[in-house]
Amino acid sequence: MEHLHSTEAALTALRSIAREYSREIEVSHDIGADQTSRRTAAGVGVTADPDGSLPHEAFVEFGGSPRISVRLYPDDDGDGDADALIIVEGVECPDVPRDSVPAFVRSVLSGLAYVRGRRFPPGYRLIVPLPGDETYKEFIPMVTLTPWLSARVR
Repeated sequence: MEHLHSTEAALTALRSIAREYSREIEVSHDIGADQTSRRTAAGVGVTADPDGSLPHEAFVEFGGSPRISVRLYPDDDGDGDADALIIVEGVECPDVPRDSVPAFVRSVLSGLAYVRGRRFPPGYRLIVPLPGDETYKEFIPMVTLTPWLSARVR
């Protein structure tokens, strides 16, 4: 997978996927320490990080079915490993590395993602395979199975 060095690079990749799958995409940006998810920690009127950079956070919503939203967080610790929260039909997939976000979304839109059901103990999991033998598995409460999720139960 390609290294996405910034939030804007991840947004460019997501816009490309939206065009590839003929999906509408809506993006909102939060720029500055006082606007990102770290609002309370930043202090009043503080927009830049201590190193002088402006943190950039974005929220992306894809139109159509399945409903997919992505929150791209800024790199808070400076190591280049920013995370994202991806929500597919109401199922939250937290802590997805920013570099894996395009592959994750492409896997869902291309039909590779599926739901695994279990009889005992009863439950469901959303399974999203990525290239390189990486797989994300998230628990789905039985009451939240949407028609799209139900159609992918194996």
